[in-house]
Parts: sequence; C-alpha cells; structure tokens
Amino acid sequence: MGIDEKKTFIPINIAVLTVSDTRTLETDTSGQTLADRLTGAGHKLAARVLLKDDVDLIVRQLEAWIKDPEVDCIITTGGTGVTGRDVTPEAFETVCEKEIPGFGELFRWISLKSIGTSTVQSRATAGVANGTYLFALPGSTGAVKDGWDEILKYQLDARHSPCNFVELMPRLKEHIRKG
Repeated sequence: MGIDEKKTFIPINIAVLTVSDTRTLETDTSGQTLADRLTGAGHKLAARVLLKDDVDLIVRQLEAWIKDPEVDCIITTGGTGVTGRDVTPEAFETVCEKEIPGFGELFRWISLKSIGTSTVQSRATAGVANGTYLFALPGSTGAVKDGWDEILKYQLDARHSPCNFVELMPRLKEHIRKG
C-alpha cells in the first residue's frame, strides 16, 4: 500500500470553494491551504471562489463546475457543521448523483485524533456528479490539513495503491448512455 513510484503521476484540475459568511479571499487560510497543498502535490488549481453560506449560491457554483470539462474535482471548505447557516451538505445532496459515505466516515475517524469527540459535529461528505468528484471539508485549517494530508493527497494520486479515485475517473460516466 502507498505510492507506487513506478506509476506515472496524473495531475487533475481541482476547483476550491470556501463557504463562509465572515472570510474574504485574503483571510481565507483554509482555502489557501487547500490551494497550496493541491498545487504542491502537482495538481492544477482550476478555480478558487469564496461564497456566503447560501444553498442556492453554492448549488449554482457547484453545477457550473460540474458542467465544466476543465474541472475534474471540487473541494469545499466550510459550511459542514450543524448550525442553521451550515448548508454545504444540503447543496451536495442537490447536485450529487452518488454519495461516497466512506469519505465522511474516514474523515471523522482521522479527526478524532485531533479534536476528540468534537468530530461528531462535522458533516464532511463527498460524492460524484457528471464524472466530477466533490469533497466537502469543514472550514478550519486543521480540518483541511487532515482531509488533504490523510485522505485526498493519496486518493487523488494515480500512483496510490491498491486503488485510488483517479484511476476510476474514466468510468464515472458509464451510466450515461451514448447518443
């Protein structure tokens, strides 16, 4: 298990969405951390946007990126808690065709080591829509580091074995009939 150096790294295009009522791009340490880590790993930052906690705004942005052939993956940070303003998982439910429940489960297990039982307040989630991966992480920089460093860095690397999300990308649209 791990990175097979004999395989070729395949960079993918990743869009980053920060969901926050209080941050700006200048104060968005979580979004910047994601951007730095994904480009540092060799991927391309396809876009970076900051939006308020509003389901309609989030859904519109996700749908635009899902339709964009230049976006392979979307990672969001913020809006995954349990307060009234936390609506990122609801936006994901609207756009995702398939859920990846293991992502949230694994994220909370990893987060348990950092923040203890407070991890139950996270609704980190993931899914697939129109061949695009979507991952929702909490808004803290620590959560972003846990999610990227412990899960996404590996699952978004085609060299990771025994399997990874990148090698499945050509098959994500199998359910769509060819005209």
